[in-house]
Amino acid sequence: MGHVYITRTASFLPHDPIDNDHMEEYLGFIDDKPSKSRRLVLRNNGIKTRYYAMTKDGRPTHNNAQIAAESIRRLTGDGLELTDIDFMGTGTTSPDQVVPSHASMIHGELGHATMEIAGFQGSCCSSMNAMRMAYLGIRAGAMKTAAAVGSEMMSSWMRAENFQEEIRSAKEIEENPILAFEKDFLRWMLSDGSGAALLQDKPNDQGISLRIDWMELKSFANQLDTCMYAGGDKESDGRLTGWRQMSPEEGMHKSVFSLKQDVRLLGDNIVERGNDFLKELAVKYQMDFDKIDYFLPHLSSNFFRQKIMDSLDSTGMSIPAEKWFTNLSKVGNVGAASPFLMLDELFHSGRLKSGDIIFMMIPESARFTYAYVYLTVC
Repeated sequence: MGHVYITRTASFLPHDPIDNDHMEEYLGFIDDKPSKSRRLVLRNNGIKTRYYAMTKDGRPTHNNAQIAAESIRRLTGDGLELTDIDFMGTGTTSPDQVVPSHASMIHGELGHATMEIAGFQGSCCSSMNAMRMAYLGIRAGAMKTAAAVGSEMMSSWMRAENFQEEIRSAKEIEENPILAFEKDFLRWMLSDGSGAALLQDKPNDQGISLRIDWMELKSFANQLDTCMYAGGDKESDGRLTGWRQMSPEEGMHKSVFSLKQDVRLLGDNIVERGNDFLKELAVKYQMDFDKIDYFLPHLSSNFFRQKIMDSLDSTGMSIPAEKWFTNLSKVGNVGAASPFLMLDELFHSGRLKSGDIIFMMIPESARFTYAYVYLTVC
């Protein structure tokens, strides 16, 4: 089993960054009223700017496949062509359609090269599933060069019109403000964009490469109810009822295709489950946390930063704040693209030197999955 190296990274963020004071101009006003939760959520999540692939009137300027394809193209050049890529793995929360697969649509956007493809649709860890498939394929000798991409087109889901009918028809939302908060919560966190990595069976001849020492993923769906969802409605007993089990009228009144989050379930479990998994990995790989030079946690919100730090400290796995590297405040939560966006910024920062250790943590709240990646600069 050979080594696998990340030799190139790339990213694509559409248009100019949008600050907090102007985002509602793009997303619109639900029931023609400013959001009551916007300032509270923004204060907690620490996001200052984000990117939307649409105009102020809500007209999309890109679809998800186009956003992803742009990052893949940016991996090429300097002697590497699309035809040199043996495999492309893709991950997203927000595909443009149900069928064909998101991977097929990205491949269609790229044209030119015939390659093996695989698409993972889920949430933030879907892109890590894509990278893991590329990693294992190269280790096994089945391919030499592979690309993994995470992309999102979240803004169209967050448009006010997707919530209007439910807000107008549900008196319970006025009587129970937490319901409105849960349906409004994600609108002030999510962003559009893509990030990609090129994986190869040998390091770069010049410049740095990142050796993937190990990467692991674990799902906790067997233990926990659904937390973030779209295309269904969560019942009082925790079950998720899918859109195909509803009449079109019922689906419309429940804004079934808007993205929602159970914030109470999120707060009770997202940090604890990740810490439990990391304790297992620390034993399995005999981790020395003092050797980590850069910690790249995918944070959906800055609200969780101190909670994660306290949890790590309490179990003897401390990573000092000065070793944390995130770009949430600049790019927002870009779901499956976020891990690659962090890695791309660090890769091109000029800060990395041979021997540095990079440790990535990627939580997914949809039904709770965690991914960890351990890299060495060489």
